[in-house]
Amino acid sequence: MKKLIFRNIFKDITYFFLITSLALTLIVWVIQAVNYLDFVSEDGHSFKVYFMYSLLSLPKIFNKLILFVFFISVFFTISKYEENNEILIFWTYGIKKTEFLNKIIKFSFLYFALSIILSVFLVPKTQDIAKSFIRDSNIEYLPSLIKSQHFNDAASNLTIFVEEKTSEGLIKNIFIKDSYKDGSQIISAKEGLLAKKNDSFYLILYNGNIINLSKKNTNVIKFEKSEFNLSKYETRSTIFPKIQETDSSRLLECLNSFRTTKQGYERGLFRCNESSIDAVFKEIYKRLILPFYIILAAFVGGCLVIKSKTQINFSKFKSIIFLLGFLLIIFSEGSSNFINYFSLNKSFIVIIPFVLITFVYLTILINKKI
Repeated sequence: MKKLIFRNIFKDITYFFLITSLALTLIVWVIQAVNYLDFVSEDGHSFKVYFMYSLLSLPKIFNKLILFVFFISVFFTISKYEENNEILIFWTYGIKKTEFLNKIIKFSFLYFALSIILSVFLVPKTQDIAKSFIRDSNIEYLPSLIKSQHFNDAASNLTIFVEEKTSEGLIKNIFIKDSYKDGSQIISAKEGLLAKKNDSFYLILYNGNIINLSKKNTNVIKFEKSEFNLSKYETRSTIFPKIQETDSSRLLECLNSFRTTKQGYERGLFRCNESSIDAVFKEIYKRLILPFYIILAAFVGGCLVIKSKTQINFSKFKSIIFLLGFLLIIFSEGSSNFINYFSLNKSFIVIIPFVLITFVYLTILINKKI
């Protein structure tokens, strides 16, 4: 009978978690998707790139919300059981409050495992795939971004200014600055047209000058007609992989390598060195340590059973429990800002969840013996 009782409350917590997390994830995703529209409106990427990049952000959003939603689910479900007097069923069947808390904490390990799977494996993988769409994307919508009386710099190292763009597609008084490593090129033309050849976009320019600027010399070339290839330019969007998009095994390898050699290494686009090791350490903390706060959140929410609604100051006690849970969530999210690889003696924050979890279990075991 005890198993059936606990199964019922766990089912209610799960239902509340699924509904709330789905609703909040979708709300946050829609807000982010609106912000990502800059990929199309400013950076010139296609709607396919925009949609896939937005869609692949869902696991990251969901993982960010797990701790908060799980605490709310435990707190709300136990509150509902207390208000409806359903919590009395547990005490009627001889279940102690310490046993109840122990079961809630053990149940939280399912959500802890879910968070670990997401943060260690799924989220970095989906973020890397999302960034690959940006890296592999050509700037398909760049021509549509060329507007009159506007400096268009959607492409990297390229600025285009046009004085007028007619409804027929004719462009007048064009100014182009193409910057590169050893100098730059300035092109001016009286008129131009946008054209597409072999899946590449070109500016067909008429009656203009090309000024080549370098450290050694400067020369001017006049032309009656010239073609300027727009498709060879890369997006201004960041294409270099971030630490958050790097595979967890590579980050752990970086930590181990830097710890033993103090030199690190470079492999492809990933750089493991003194300037990046602190960010790597913080990212590993977020992926492997922060999920442990889910267990603590379960304990804090479960502590609501310590008092019943018939006792004095129950509403005040309920508010304190909610505030403690909320502060725990805030602390866990902000704790990564206080850790430092080069000052491990100051990074005692890393062991805080383990100390608190040990204290919680010892307290429950001691109370069981009383």
